[in-house]
Amino acid sequence: MGKVYYVSKNVGLGMLVLAVAALATIIALSIAYDKERAKNRGKPGDEATDSTSMPPPPTTPFIPKEPWDHYRLPDSLVPLSYNVTLWPRLEPDARGMFVFTGHSAVVFRCVKETDLIIIHSNKLNLTTFYGHHAKLTGLGKATVPTIQKSWLVVKTEYLVLQLHSRLAVGSLYLLYTEFLGELADDLQGFYRSEYIEDGVKKVVATSQMQATYARKTFPCFDEPAMKAVFNVIIIHDRATVALSNECQSLTLPLSEQTHVTTFEPTERMSTYLLAFIVSDFVKIQSTQNNSLLVRIWARRKAIADRQGDYALSVTGPILQFYEHYYNATYPLSKSDQIALPDFNAGAMENWGLITYRETALLYDPMLSSTGNKERVTTVISHELAHMWFGNLVTLQWWNDLWLNEGFASYVEYLGADYAEPTWNIKDQIILSDVHKVFAVDALASSHPLSRREEEVNNPAEISEMFNTISYSKGAAVLRMLSEFLTEPVFAKGLSSYLNTFAFNNTVYTDLWDHLQKVSMHIPHTVHNIMNHWTLQMGFPVVTIDTRTGSITQKHFLLDPDSVVDRPSQFNYTWFVPIKWMKTGVEQQQYWLLQKTVSGEDWVLANTNVSGYFRVNYDLYNWDRLLSLLSTNHQALSIINRAQIIDDTFNLARAKIISTTLALRTTKYLSKERDYIPWDSALRNLDYYILMFDRTEVYGALQAYLKKQIQPLFEHFKTITANWTKVPTKHTDQYNQINAVGYACGMGVEGCRELIKSWYRQWMENPHHNPIHPNLKSTVYCSAIAFGGVEEWDFAWRMFKNATLASEASRLRAAMSCTKAPWLLNRYLEYTLDPTKIRKQDATSTIQYVARNIVGMPLAWNFVRARWGYIFQQYGKGSFSFSNLINGITKRFSSEFELQELKKFKEENLHVGFGSATLALEQAIEKTTANIKWVTENKAHVLKWFTEESK
Repeated sequence: MGKVYYVSKNVGLGMLVLAVAALATIIALSIAYDKERAKNRGKPGDEATDSTSMPPPPTTPFIPKEPWDHYRLPDSLVPLSYNVTLWPRLEPDARGMFVFTGHSAVVFRCVKETDLIIIHSNKLNLTTFYGHHAKLTGLGKATVPTIQKSWLVVKTEYLVLQLHSRLAVGSLYLLYTEFLGELADDLQGFYRSEYIEDGVKKVVATSQMQATYARKTFPCFDEPAMKAVFNVIIIHDRATVALSNECQSLTLPLSEQTHVTTFEPTERMSTYLLAFIVSDFVKIQSTQNNSLLVRIWARRKAIADRQGDYALSVTGPILQFYEHYYNATYPLSKSDQIALPDFNAGAMENWGLITYRETALLYDPMLSSTGNKERVTTVISHELAHMWFGNLVTLQWWNDLWLNEGFASYVEYLGADYAEPTWNIKDQIILSDVHKVFAVDALASSHPLSRREEEVNNPAEISEMFNTISYSKGAAVLRMLSEFLTEPVFAKGLSSYLNTFAFNNTVYTDLWDHLQKVSMHIPHTVHNIMNHWTLQMGFPVVTIDTRTGSITQKHFLLDPDSVVDRPSQFNYTWFVPIKWMKTGVEQQQYWLLQKTVSGEDWVLANTNVSGYFRVNYDLYNWDRLLSLLSTNHQALSIINRAQIIDDTFNLARAKIISTTLALRTTKYLSKERDYIPWDSALRNLDYYILMFDRTEVYGALQAYLKKQIQPLFEHFKTITANWTKVPTKHTDQYNQINAVGYACGMGVEGCRELIKSWYRQWMENPHHNPIHPNLKSTVYCSAIAFGGVEEWDFAWRMFKNATLASEASRLRAAMSCTKAPWLLNRYLEYTLDPTKIRKQDATSTIQYVARNIVGMPLAWNFVRARWGYIFQQYGKGSFSFSNLINGITKRFSSEFELQELKKFKEENLHVGFGSATLALEQAIEKTTANIKWVTENKAHVLKWFTEESK
């Protein structure tokens, strides 16, 4: 059981009166809506006539003068509980609009004397009572001031009530509002998702409150620290089911067509974790040992096709793992997970009702790939980790988002490993998070994990925090912390933290306090060590000279000529925990204050990449390591082989070592059969492909890669009995995909013919697909690239008819691979039409086109020409919006492209860039660095590839 949240007798009586009033209002609303009582309301989102209008972009910085000018709520009122009633209409009204009506009553305590009530409200039309937007009631003996005036502020998304006198400190009050909103298809707040099943169009009312969209659903104190208890009632069509965070307590008929469902009161929780869903979905369920009800919800056909079975089978074990790991019982009485046709993020950790994209929850054992299965496992593990870390104990403000998302991004590997122990999935954090974020954190425009509160204010700034730094660097740094404390010590401190702060809010230093209590044998306090990693951006390169024994550190920058404008209180130095080995023997961990060995033995530091830093050596040690790779590469762990490749390529880009030294690390690959080193090499060589696939270097690069990949291609051809079997090992299945994809791309004999024949067989018999699910993405893309309009149009038909989301996703990506410009331009136009490409998929589809060498300029021109529309649709709240800028500009490496990028920025300042603002600055920085790198390295690279491909 979770902590019980008690209310006083007076509050309880107030809520009882409110419940009676609510039922009367429900009936009144049903009559009112049908009679269109709200004649004084505009269309949903108009916010009536007394709201402030959106000002033009300011030419001088806006200086807040009044309390409602600030994006942060005043600290004078604290919510205790809400009664929220919502009625979504799943049929359009006479104007063709989908709407929802509702009312809310929030009980709050006054903690500082004030004559203002400021509460969030965005795009809601509020009913007026005697000329005001709300009713105010006192509870107990509280004297109730009358409302002088009320108004809506669009910029800061507030409802403001000016009172004639002040609220009394310590007194309780109840604020009641009635509202109408649009059930739009914008994927924010309370929104509409549509799909076709058996030829019938279906509508789902669902929600996405993180980070600042609860205020689009009902007036509320919409900040994570403003926790409260929520009493939810949903009115819905009798043919549908209503879901929310807690279990249903009662469902009663309201009329012949509608039911009213009441839910148990929630635990004390933040508004961003609320969820409301009305659909005709069906479920499968199981009961865990502790009587916990676990349910998977999805479209009827998806459940009938058993696409939810795998998710149900892993959810129980992962929950059990976390209960043991956290030493804390799951706080709620049920765990619902639901797959939605339209969902902007990958998944959302709403407490007790987790929402997912269909690709992140549904798995078909006959049609889905190993990658699909792993994604389902890791996303479920990530979201369930949040049930404690994030939901039970919540960040105080969004500047510390990294602690929430970084933690879940780390322990998702632990939960997934428990559910699928044969996968060795914990190693993949190196590729998926550590190496991934190194590329971003090595930029001069990076930022610290933890920002100051005043740096994160408005919704766009909050959305911008949902980035690679918060997720992947957070995961890498916490993994490093767990490594040097040891996992049992880390888990013990974590348990203390969670049990101490249950149902409350924290800042990141609270976790350090609890880890410090259980920590031993570290040279500094957890605070001192970790502040260096969280309060300054970037990471070090540790240089070890085995001839002298010296060890030094330096802030690693991908472009050493770039200027870091952000000062650091630690002067960009870190406490670096170094695990290392000498000639294959593990040595005692030390911190960057001691000398290492010198001599003829080879030395490898950062074993298993346990620390968040890169390593450089003297040339003699590099030569010894490269010789070891050439003669006995298995003497080094799989992870450290990948690390050597990734470190050298990036050290070379930073001009710390030569480019040819980095390229030499790939010479042994013809003998390599393991996935992680190969994937590390291919990711780094992809940079060379992006920089040179429009130049004369590409021919020599292609010849060299063909030479290296051919043995891997032949290896998989042999162990799969000429492509008729599936590799047994989990990571071998991934490496087979690399082998086939790059072999075809580099022109290995027989590969393209194999791909074409498989795809042609499918085209001839669309009801029987001979391509194994693991290879579908590669085969579809290659076949469409090698083919023409016939192959593309076939893929489009299969895409429109796909009943499995992951299959549709594969086809959607593959259609961007065509080399026909007119097909790519047609496809880009499809992203503007939600009936062709869902809104959730529009920006990623544009990125797929940009990844194609033919499509890159087309996508860039498309985005520039339609930036105003794209920004309006996706730029103000989509967490993934920044990926659009990153994806389109990856190949930019000429002065002309840099000037175009700067011109794009200048011409669209009046429109804005929202959550992609930082991404645009980073694109300019990366393009500048690319230009310099290509200029300095083109001749050397061409010479090396030419010589080595002979």
